[in-house]
Amino acid sequence: MCHICCYFQPKCKISASRKLSLKILLLARATEELEAEKAAIEEDKVRHLGEKLPPLQLSGLTLEDLQALCKQMHEKIDVVDEERYDFEAKVFKNYRDISELKLKVQDLGGKFKKPALRKVRVSADEMMEALFGSKNKASSMDLRANLKCVKKEDIKQEKELNMEVGDWRKNVEAMSGMEGRKKMFDA
Repeated sequence: MCHICCYFQPKCKISASRKLSLKILLLARATEELEAEKAAIEEDKVRHLGEKLPPLQLSGLTLEDLQALCKQMHEKIDVVDEERYDFEAKVFKNYRDISELKLKVQDLGGKFKKPALRKVRVSADEMMEALFGSKNKASSMDLRANLKCVKKEDIKQEKELNMEVGDWRKNVEAMSGMEGRKKMFDA
């Protein structure tokens, strides 16, 4: 046997039945620990409630005593609600701080991947609604009103100018030589 093969082979093999029995023992042990943990939590809960809320003795109390007892209980409820609100605020702040720190860690690590952006088609009316908040089309701005108006007369004048210039080769031949220069000076 070669020396290299000895390192890769396991030294002892466990049979399938032995593996199964070990799994069963581990599961039994885990269930026992879970039950013990549940019992400890329940016991702690009962002890805590016993400290915070002693048992009530309502027999032999007058109406005024019962009203005073109710006021005391309402005060205790208010105190507990304030504590609960404070704890909830602390938990929310801690979650926010944790998320901010995770973002900082990602930024420092440089392995943050930008999410792929989706293409969104938005019509002009939807864009105006998003920008200005108007929901009716009558109050939305008319985008075509701001466009440059082109009159038909201007188009006709541009065509006439183009026709006067005509073919540039004819103008070059007419202006070439002494006759063309004489025409330029006469004009």
